[in-house]
Amino acid sequence: MTLYYATTNKGKIASLQRHLAPHAVTFEQVPIDIPEPRSDDVQQIVREKVIYAYAMLRKPVVALDAGFYIPSLNGFPRAFVNFALDTVGLDGILKLVEGKDRACEFRECLAYMGDSTQEPVYFVGKVHGTIAQQPRGTLQPHHWSKLATIFQPQGSDRTLAEWSFDEYKAWRLTSEESSSSHLFAVWYAQNFKNS
Repeated sequence: MTLYYATTNKGKIASLQRHLAPHAVTFEQVPIDIPEPRSDDVQQIVREKVIYAYAMLRKPVVALDAGFYIPSLNGFPRAFVNFALDTVGLDGILKLVEGKDRACEFRECLAYMGDSTQEPVYFVGKVHGTIAQQPRGTLQPHHWSKLATIFQPQGSDRTLAEWSFDEYKAWRLTSEESSSSHLFAVWYAQNFKNS
């Protein structure tokens, strides 16, 4: 089966390829210009992306969107992570959570649409953690955003940016089972065994 990935991000494709490696899946990156819907809900955003991509391609396609959620701030910044970082920045986020519960999570939603689906099928992955008191560590190329300097994964008292690359890789392996790519691969194996 050939699976089309509507993205300009090669890292997203590499993640999904790792999870689908045991299956006979080839990937085609489709860097189409998808209109970005105005929503703070990653599932709604990815729904519109995958429907748009499928309407253009008429082939099995996936799309992904992600956000950062702070429950004590009613979920802020949600899907508006880049906007929040560009406006209030890390200092603003830290100021907003002063005196509040610092629990947070990264949430990603991968959506699939193909000939056998009337509506997109969704796979939501979450990575829980807490927000540090201040930025710590050094931003590295493998970090997906500046949030790595304030995000402490669940069970750690250090930020991602304080970890060595080997620690980061080991953590990614253990947290992969809750990723949207892993959840999609499990679903794919159950639904396309003979593809």
